[in-house]
Amino acid sequence: MQISVDISLYPLKEGYEKPILDFIAALEKEPNVDIVRNELSTQIHGDYAIIMPLLQEEIYAVFEELPDSVFVLKIVGNNRKGIY
Repeated sequence: MQISVDISLYPLKEGYEKPILDFIAALEKEPNVDIVRNELSTQIHGDYAIIMPLLQEEIYAVFEELPDSVFVLKIVGNNRKGIY
């Protein structure tokens, strides 16, 4: 099943840009998903079976490093790349 996920990360600390960029870079290491960045959020498009474990791993890594962080996720049950 193809999905799209819109993600916003809000590290509740000064110097918040680096953790956000590091999170996006970690997602971009997965070659089987499409990542689209913009000023407000990041979109991931691809297979549910690849995206969900990837998000689980990378969100966990952020919470280990910065437990005072907030993620906002919007998940759509089809691939909406280019339709946003």
